[in-house]
Amino acid sequence: MKSLVSRRKFLRASSAGAAALYLKSAFAASNIGSSKDAANWIHPVIGASTSEKLGEGKTFPGPATPFGMVQLGPDTCTGGDNAPGYSYEHTTIEGFSFTRMSGVGWYGDFGNLLTMPTTGPLQMACGREDHPGEGWRSAFRHDKEVIKAGYYAATLDKYDIRVELSAAARSGMLRFTYPKSESARIQINLARRIGGTSTRQYVKVVDDNAIEGWMLCPESGGGWGNGAGKVNYTVHYRMEFSKPLRKFGVWSVDMDGFVLHVGDGMVSDRFQSQEFYDRVKTARILDGCREMEGDHLGFFTEFATEKDEQVLVKAGISFVDVEGARKNLQSEIGNKSFETVRREAMQDWNTALSTVEVDGATEAQRAIFATALYHSMLDPRVIADVDGRYRAADQSIRKAGAYTPRTIFSGWDVFRGELPLMTILKPSLVNDQINSLLELAELSGKGYLERWEIMGAYSGCMDGDPAIAVILDSYVKGIRKFDVEKAYAACRQTAAGVGEKSNRPSNDFYLEHGYVPDEVSWTLDNAYFDWCVGQFAHELGKTEDAALFRGRGQNYRRIYDPQVQSMRAKNRNGEWIPWRGKTEFGQGCTESNPLQQSWFVPQDVKGLIDTMGADRFVDSLEEMFEKTPESFAWNAYYNHSNEPVHHIPYLFVYAGKPWLTQKWVRRILDHAYHDDVNGIAGNDDVGQMSAWYVLGAMGFYPVCPGDGIYILGSPLFRRTTIRLDPKWYAGGSFSIVTKNNSAANCYIQSAMLHGKPLQRAWIRHSEIVAGGTLELMMGPEPNRSWGSAAQTLPQARV
Repeated sequence: MKSLVSRRKFLRASSAGAAALYLKSAFAASNIGSSKDAANWIHPVIGASTSEKLGEGKTFPGPATPFGMVQLGPDTCTGGDNAPGYSYEHTTIEGFSFTRMSGVGWYGDFGNLLTMPTTGPLQMACGREDHPGEGWRSAFRHDKEVIKAGYYAATLDKYDIRVELSAAARSGMLRFTYPKSESARIQINLARRIGGTSTRQYVKVVDDNAIEGWMLCPESGGGWGNGAGKVNYTVHYRMEFSKPLRKFGVWSVDMDGFVLHVGDGMVSDRFQSQEFYDRVKTARILDGCREMEGDHLGFFTEFATEKDEQVLVKAGISFVDVEGARKNLQSEIGNKSFETVRREAMQDWNTALSTVEVDGATEAQRAIFATALYHSMLDPRVIADVDGRYRAADQSIRKAGAYTPRTIFSGWDVFRGELPLMTILKPSLVNDQINSLLELAELSGKGYLERWEIMGAYSGCMDGDPAIAVILDSYVKGIRKFDVEKAYAACRQTAAGVGEKSNRPSNDFYLEHGYVPDEVSWTLDNAYFDWCVGQFAHELGKTEDAALFRGRGQNYRRIYDPQVQSMRAKNRNGEWIPWRGKTEFGQGCTESNPLQQSWFVPQDVKGLIDTMGADRFVDSLEEMFEKTPESFAWNAYYNHSNEPVHHIPYLFVYAGKPWLTQKWVRRILDHAYHDDVNGIAGNDDVGQMSAWYVLGAMGFYPVCPGDGIYILGSPLFRRTTIRLDPKWYAGGSFSIVTKNNSAANCYIQSAMLHGKPLQRAWIRHSEIVAGGTLELMMGPEPNRSWGSAAQTLPQARV
């Protein structure tokens, strides 16, 4: 049986989420009313903490561009489960790196090319936070931070240096304002890597103002999953300085005999050890060194500064070669001023956010919505250089053609809401993602689809076959600029392959018996993704496969135990595993419990209702929500902090009670998201938590990606206008207009679609992209007759 990998330690006290600390917003909203300056509403500090007490959103506050390779930002920590490299409650900064991951657990990766301005004696390590005065680390204060889309600034108290950052897609720029000093310095830690270390680095002084080189980051150095994610990459860079390189050098820490303990403790924690800092004390300083390759290197340049003198640093990166880094830097930044780079980054976000315009939002709602859109548009990031070259899964260097190669597919999360959202807002991105996954399956030689891809790695993180759902969902929505037959073959192999031909654990057993031993989550996931294959087969006229895989889509019934009225895992002998109650985590449920997991039958909600009994279905749902803490943070009931439950509020519609969906969706929107650091009730998970808010605030959500419909909820705004991409959809724009909407008036009284009465509480994707208007009359009390008639209920195609 394949090992099952989950990225969180989730056996927590159910009350932990309820104790989350709520911080008042530290920034005032601007008076902005048009999409031309929508980026001013983005507050990147929302979710920027790795602490459970502050929501554990794990986003980062630094500058990035939409789906860009560079995600530049401050780093307050390297070790532990701190994937973004920054956590708001920390009080010191160790540097500013060019890459990172947003919203994830499992230790993260990247954090490369960490750059730090300093003064005074040369230090050769950042220092540990619990060792005051050690290393180059500096205290900073939040009242001196400026955090905006495309811009970050902070003051390093130890040195009285003002640091400003901005970014382009594949390059970034830093501006340092120094005090008067005879020993001002810029230091670059070439070995630093979030969740691990680079194991080999190279640096060369190429002229009076530039260095070039690379940083090798294999899985033996940790990184994603502490090395278990199998990520291997090399970051190539070109870095230019506005101050000429006159006094410079390299420091080198002797790593001989320094064991990294991959698979036995955290690699990154080794660099917090006294053993490492003893080695730092004896590190070599090579003044004037113009070229060096080694295991733990850093580069520094030293100069004198006058008070308030500004020094610029700009760098381009590439995962292909140094030439790519040069081209990226020259093409995107070149001779531009810092203010120009900052302005262009802001304009990139204005353009990205212009796809959706809202009217009638409070200042807090506007900021949360804009930031949620922002967070949902960070990944999947571009991996190709400006010349189109990229490093493919077989390590060959290829040139992009009909699509843009991308990386970071957090499949278990984003298939649910983030990528369905992008099928509306940015179809080309989803098309890119599918082509990237298909090429990975082909060039890796595996043939099947990866569920959590990063840098071409089959990381094996989490459950299921989410790429299948993404492909089907896109296909039924008319996003088809990929090799459809290759896509179907990959989907089929993923679901039907055994052993090394599939990502699924014990798939031979599942194919014979219809369940995965000891697994609720995997059995339910397999059933849904099998249905997706069957539906894809049906669309392609493959009738035998359609019948076969649709039939397997009913396998959820095999693990429903009427005695405990819940999904329940079976062992290999077909016996129920010991029952510890619905709310006990584990029991074959990934990052969840049987209560939360039992509702994952999106392909056949009607069948689930029939299995449970209609009254029991509704009563159990209501009880689940009534027992949920008001914060909706980590708990044993409706745990909005994690993705398995995200569709559940919308299930009431299938039972003919849409007003309960409206009630609970509105409460989640109001209580699980805030305009502050504690603004996301759990890991943002590469934008899925944020996408849930965007979709919910607009008024709909896809319960079953692949069936082409969205369930209506309770829109927040007076008017939401979606501007459709004319390259994909001919409808122009689609608007959701509410009348009499308010905090109290959360219930839909009646609806009109394109001027005609709408009696159902769901809408087709085709109706959205055709353009037009959905009008909803809102009120303070439920209208129990609207959307509740049997003939109006949504039914997935089984």
